[in-house]
Amino acid sequence: MADINKIVQAAVDAAIREGGEIGVQVAAYLKGELVVDVWGGLADETTGRAVNGDTLFPVFSVTKAVTATALHMQAERGLIDYDKPISYYWPEFAANGKGAATVRDALTHRTGIPLMPAGVSAEQMCNWDWMIGQLANMEPVFAPGTTSAYHSYTFGWIIAECVRRTDLKRRPFGRFIQEEICAPLGIDNLFIGISDAAEPRIAKLTNMPAPPAGTPAPGPLRMGAIPGQVGVVQEVFGRPDVRRACIPGAGGIMNARSEAKFFAMLANGGALGGVRLLSEERVRSFSTPRANRGEVDQVLARVLNLGISGFHLGGESPPAPPVIGTNPHTISHPGAGGSIGWADPDARLAVGICHNRMFDAQTPQDNPLQPIGDAIRGGLGLA
Repeated sequence: MADINKIVQAAVDAAIREGGEIGVQVAAYLKGELVVDVWGGLADETTGRAVNGDTLFPVFSVTKAVTATALHMQAERGLIDYDKPISYYWPEFAANGKGAATVRDALTHRTGIPLMPAGVSAEQMCNWDWMIGQLANMEPVFAPGTTSAYHSYTFGWIIAECVRRTDLKRRPFGRFIQEEICAPLGIDNLFIGISDAAEPRIAKLTNMPAPPAGTPAPGPLRMGAIPGQVGVVQEVFGRPDVRRACIPGAGGIMNARSEAKFFAMLANGGALGGVRLLSEERVRSFSTPRANRGEVDQVLARVLNLGISGFHLGGESPPAPPVIGTNPHTISHPGAGGSIGWADPDARLAVGICHNRMFDAQTPQDNPLQPIGDAIRGGLGLA
C-alpha cells in the first residue's frame, strides 16, 4: 500500500503548504487493516516541534462517537433501553421537567438542555460530580423530545452518566472507555482524560481567527452551549486539569491511528481483530436518519445530518460533513475546528484526521481537509 500512502501524504503536504494547516495526521483502515499512516507539519508552531505518528491531538466532538459507542455497548448487553427515560437510570435527572427525556432524546440532541451551567468555570467543568449535579437540576430550554438543539458539551455527560449508572462495576467513565473499548481492540492512544506520561506528546492548538468584520454574532444558545470561559481554545484545552479530566462530549485526545482503529471496528460491523463489541445489526442501525431531518438546529442554526444513534451521516453536503463523502450509510463525528473520524461500512473504510489549526469552514471548498478525504477514497479506488 505504499502508493496510497504517497497519495495521501501529498494531500497532507498540500493542506499544509496551500491550505494553511499547521500539523496534520491521517490514518485509515480498509477491511480491518491499517493502509494509511501519514503525517506532516508542526505539533507546536511556537517551538518548531514536528508532528510524528505518536503526536496526540485534541479532537473535541469526535469524542462523542466514542461516548455514544459506550452507551450502545450497554444497550447491546441489555442494560440500557433507548426508549426509557434517562431518569430510569439516573433518577435525579427528572428534576425541573426533564422526566420524559429519553435516552434516544439524548443521542439525538433533544433533551432540551444544550446549555452549560451558568457561570461554569474550567475547574468546575473538570469536576464530574459537580457537572452531573448541575445537569440533573437544570431546567430545559425546550420541552424534551421536541426540538433539535445541539448539545455541544452536555451530550457527553448525559450519555456517559447513563453508562456509568448501568455499569455493573460502577467505573469512572474514562476507565470504562479504556477497559471496554481501548484494551479489547488494542487501541493505545485514545484518551478521555490523559495520563501524565501522555502530556508531552500533545500538539498545541492554534485558535480560530476572529471572524471578519460584519459577521453576525453567534446566538445566545450557541454562546450558552460553549461559553467563552470554557471555549474550544488552547487556553482552556491546553490546561493540565482539563486534559486530565473526563469531559466525554469534547475532551478526547488521541492520535489518528487510534482514532481510525476505533472507527474501523464500526466499519467492520462492530468487530475488529477477532474482538466483537457490537452486533452487525446494531451498527447498521446507526445510519438510520433521525426524525425531522430538515429541522434547523436551534443551537447551530443549520440543518444537521444526524442519525438516531448519536452519529453524523454521510450524504450531500450540506448538511453532511463534506470530508466523509456522500455515502448515506457512512457514520462519523466531526469535532470543533475540523477534526473528524468516520466509518464507511459498505467499503469497510475507516479514517481518522487529527490536526491543530482550528477553523470553521463554511463550504466544502473552504475545508483544507476535504482533498485528504478525496485522496483516500480515490487512491483506494472507492470514489
